[in-house]
Amino acid sequence: MPNPRRIAYQGEPGANSHIVCQEHYPELEALPCASFEDVFSAVGSGEAELAMIPIDNSIAGRVADIHHFLPGSGLHIIAEHFLRIRFHLMAVPGASLESIRTVHSHVHALGQCRRIIREHGLTPLIAGDTAGAAREVAEAADPSQASISPPLAAQIYGLDVLATDVEDEDHNTTRFVVLSRDYVKAPAGNGPVVTSFVFNVRNLPAALYKALGGFATNGVNMTKLESYMVDGHFTATQFLAEVDGHPDETPLRNALEELAFFTTDVTILGVYPADPFRSA
Repeated sequence: MPNPRRIAYQGEPGANSHIVCQEHYPELEALPCASFEDVFSAVGSGEAELAMIPIDNSIAGRVADIHHFLPGSGLHIIAEHFLRIRFHLMAVPGASLESIRTVHSHVHALGQCRRIIREHGLTPLIAGDTAGAAREVAEAADPSQASISPPLAAQIYGLDVLATDVEDEDHNTTRFVVLSRDYVKAPAGNGPVVTSFVFNVRNLPAALYKALGGFATNGVNMTKLESYMVDGHFTATQFLAEVDGHPDETPLRNALEELAFFTTDVTILGVYPADPFRSA
């Protein structure tokens, strides 16, 4: 019997990354991994066909530093997906809002659900993972413990939902990218496209200003520009950029040509369809 096709994600079963895998790749077996390094390794080794990586959250900002892994990984971005983040308050069967005293979750989730924690006078306890918190509460079988976890975790670990959608902000959204060993470039002229790339600027005065000028003069919209130190050196900076458009189309092709004059290296990470969420 052939091995099932898999998509790897970081976290435990029931995590938000697991949910987005199920939503968009239900035909693939979701493979949980302990770390982002393990996710990249799973795809690089062929253990998984794809990876689902969260990179931006509308509240917490940057999630995973993929720029550290992607340029040398041999993997490519082939798609993006946005997930509206929902958290439920859950506990073992028989527990109630009156019986719970502590609430377990990832530090970001606890910070995004302060209202319900305060309303019920709960003591927040940090867990490594939102879905892992649900598993730990289920294993403890203590009606005084609850977790703030994604809805899928309640199903997986047999917990009762005491309160739904307990996040403070209803715009809490995470952007995920899908990684593959194969470079699957979206076709030009078939709807909105995002191009992601990394580059290092030359050690010249105003090099970044000059490098980016080509995008302005060619009318290319840049939606992301983030800087990172390279190998711990304060003088060496790498940039991760994302733009609207396809490198085979004239405006972006010209902008990338101008970029090359002022950079030491430009690596295209992916050319992929823009998720409809962007225009919603």
